[in-house]
Amino acid sequence: MIIAELAIFPTSEGSSVSRFVKEAVRVIEASGLQNETGGMSTTIESPDLATLFKVIEDAHAAILKMGAKRIHIDLRVDHRLDKEATIASKKRAIGTS
Repeated sequence: MIIAELAIFPTSEGSSVSRFVKEAVRVIEASGLQNETGGMSTTIESPDLATLFKVIEDAHAAILKMGAKRIHIDLRVDHRLDKEATIASKKRAIGTS
């Protein structure tokens, strides 16, 4: 399982970009992948990189469709191969779930 942290937002649309972020989150949620959105990013569980990158590509396309001229993407990926890991298991490991 891949666990990724994603922040995606336009940098060309002024100081308030919440409508763009809401649309990106809607696309992520519609993907069917397990996810959790926090104040600064969304954590996503994905079975593989291709699936993860497709969701990111779809979120990017949605923001472009809204008219953004410049988009910033931060992505961190944890691909653990020695055992199954999930958002919930990572939270349990540090006592926050």
